[in-house]
Amino acid sequence: MISKVLIANRGEIALRVLRACKELGIATVAVHSTADADAMHVRLADESVCIGPPPSRESYLNIHQIVAACEITGADAVHPGYGFLSENAKFAEILDAHGITFIGPTAEHIRIMGDKITAKQTAQELGIPVVPGSDGEVKPENALEIARKIGFPVLIKATAGGGGRGMKVAKTEADLEEAVSTARSEALAAFGNDAVYMEKYLGKPRHIEIQVVGDGMGNAVHLGERDCSLQRRHQKVWEEANSPALNVEQRMKIGQICADAMKKLKYRGAGTVEFLYENGEFYFIEMNTRLQVEHPITEAITGIDLVHEQIRVASGAGLSVTQEEIVFSGHAIECRINAEDPRTFVPSPGTITHFHAPGGLGVRVDSGAYAGYKIPPYYDSLIGKLIVHGRTRVECMMRLRRVLDEFVVDGIKTTLPLFQDLVANQDIANGDYDIHWLENYLASTTDA
Repeated sequence: MISKVLIANRGEIALRVLRACKELGIATVAVHSTADADAMHVRLADESVCIGPPPSRESYLNIHQIVAACEITGADAVHPGYGFLSENAKFAEILDAHGITFIGPTAEHIRIMGDKITAKQTAQELGIPVVPGSDGEVKPENALEIARKIGFPVLIKATAGGGGRGMKVAKTEADLEEAVSTARSEALAAFGNDAVYMEKYLGKPRHIEIQVVGDGMGNAVHLGERDCSLQRRHQKVWEEANSPALNVEQRMKIGQICADAMKKLKYRGAGTVEFLYENGEFYFIEMNTRLQVEHPITEAITGIDLVHEQIRVASGAGLSVTQEEIVFSGHAIECRINAEDPRTFVPSPGTITHFHAPGGLGVRVDSGAYAGYKIPPYYDSLIGKLIVHGRTRVECMMRLRRVLDEFVVDGIKTTLPLFQDLVANQDIANGDYDIHWLENYLASTTDA
């Protein structure tokens, strides 16, 4: 079994992993930049190591420093959280070469799913439904021919990235040349790789993702779906489990397709298979080979600790449950609380003067923030996640309305007011939204 885990991340996810390790009796090592010396996970870890100055490339992305921290502290495993090095195949290989367990998939699977073209081809081979699109890389000279075969509108996407960067829509032939050129430029700047591919652009889809866990030996389960359709600039804002758009039959069918695919792949660890869903059809878009930001809502409706499962599988202990033992109960919603202006979304770093997290039955707050904590300007603006669970979606929404009024963060601006608006909106109450809904809503409220 793993005896000491180095947590190669920061913020709420570092604290989340630390708690799971402590529950399993595993010693913890926190690594941090100089900007994060006062972070909560650093305070609570058994040991801590400073790995560099604030810029991520000199600290949290510095593989040499992280490996050195493992050797100094005797950590025999690394949990990468999400972001940073969590989907870096080279990092996984280097850890393996040093005899350190990477709590995640194999480098091979990270590499396969990290390239969007290869991922799509692999998904097709595994029996996962995919969105119509190009068979490989799209270049200026073949873009028009491919687009005509797919049919306009089309979506140009970076093969090496995500988060909305290197992604452009071409509604007509006249838009195509500029869309391809801009997407390639953005992809090169963001990922160091200007390769793009093309997919059919769906009009009003929902973003549905399936949580899977595999043991690397041919056993795998799914833990249902999450609806992540409320997005701004392709960044998720509000997530639900289960989706208001699916029935039990649809849920179990697509879940089993994904679980069977992971069995064939002999996938190891936690992963998320992401789809666009429209008119009763699922279209694969990508697979994230790591823990997701929104994993707590799956934990809420299944009672299964996903970080525990990651550590079990990495230790060679296998899965703790079979598919038949997984029971789905109630409804859960997660709101991502960011240190941003709720209207302009401009980051709002600074010192939190007062922090009061809500409580009560079915309420969970994942956050490393506290009164007196200074939010650095160097990293993602996420300061916490509010997770609410109820027996039904209606009960969950009522509980969310109550706890949003209890949540207090003073000294900085946060997106809490946005969620107070959303929870009172009739479309949201009805579950009637798609991936464009939030941006249209924000545009209408700004105009007003």
